[in-house]
Amino acid sequence: MGEEVCVWIRRKTGAPLTAEELIEFLRDKISHNKIPRYILFKNEHDFPLTPSGKIRKVELRNLSKKELNLESVTPHFNE
Repeated sequence: MGEEVCVWIRRKTGAPLTAEELIEFLRDKISHNKIPRYILFKNEHDFPLTPSGKIRKVELRNLSKKELNLESVTPHFNE
């Protein structure tokens, strides 16, 4: 019911992290409904930015839907 959490993780060189490690770390830190269902590891240049350097959240959402093949999923709310 509602939205599912998706997280984009920016990779740092030489700092490997797996989805399982992230989930295990978050289990004791945040409530279970905030633990991301989808985890996407990205490089710095993969983030859509505005000219002032802020992340374009709408574009980020659209890219996530496309990459996760969720474009056909109908939201239960108006965007």
